[in-house]
Amino acid sequence: MTMDRWTLGGDLSVARIGYGAMKLTGWPKGERPGRETALAVLRRAVELGVNHIDTAYYYARDGVLANELIREALHPYPDDLVIVTKVGALVEGPDVARPAAEKTGLTPDGLRRGVEANLRSLGVDRLDVVNLRMGDLDRAQTSLAGPLETLLALREEGLIRHLGVSNVTAAELAEARAIAPIACVQNLYNLSRRDDDPLVEACAQAGIAYVPYFPVGGFQPITAARLEARGGPPRGDHAAGGPRLAAGQVAQHPADPRHRLARPPGGERRRRRSEAEPSGHGGARLGPPTGVRRRIRRGRACRRRACR
Repeated sequence: MTMDRWTLGGDLSVARIGYGAMKLTGWPKGERPGRETALAVLRRAVELGVNHIDTAYYYARDGVLANELIREALHPYPDDLVIVTKVGALVEGPDVARPAAEKTGLTPDGLRRGVEANLRSLGVDRLDVVNLRMGDLDRAQTSLAGPLETLLALREEGLIRHLGVSNVTAAELAEARAIAPIACVQNLYNLSRRDDDPLVEACAQAGIAYVPYFPVGGFQPITAARLEARGGPPRGDHAAGGPRLAAGQVAQHPADPRHRLARPPGGERRRRRSEAEPSGHGGARLGPPTGVRRRIRRGRACRRRACR
């Protein structure tokens, strides 16, 4: 499988399609594949040309850790494999329900603990990319400056190669760029959640990778009704609602390629195949939809960035 490649952080060549490891553990909810299936999915993804895997030490449930699955399946890692992790808010225990200013995961100790947990569970000496994940609640009084400065210090210690930010606004990205070089932005974005269109353009102009999570809906599958509620699909994309419904089915699959643009399955026959034959892509062929390819040509999406 041949995929376009993009440069992440100025020196990491990654395939345009990556793989998100969250659902390999069933975290935070939902079904998960068996261990052998999860390992096979990871190996198959790499065989097909995926070299950008997104994970986190807190993607864990019932003793199953995504990082440990990745290590078991792929270590010693291929030379070109880029593993992107995250630390910060939305980590573990009571932190999930706390306002951002009170999250222990955003404290200096919490951030170091998260970085070290990722290093240890992945079995590496340095993390390729670490995203600072900001919280969802009561953000107005929270600055990312302090947490990002902590991660910058850890980078200077040699524990991190590149820094990214996640769940941020355009203003927060500007604040982050004044503190440290930012390799990527990882935010919620899909056909029915396109509030970040201006931020996508800003990242393109700055040469920063915009990496959408839940590109095919995640916990809220993309349906024709949701698209209509948002004013319909973007101009240039498929007009019919059918392919979007199929994309929702992919999002619910335990081996869902969660963080990258993916072509929806082409009908019921392929959906049944995805259930019977686990693959690195949840049974779906990966690649940008026609409309997205047009937007790439216009420079409106994924130009000079590693969309996964």
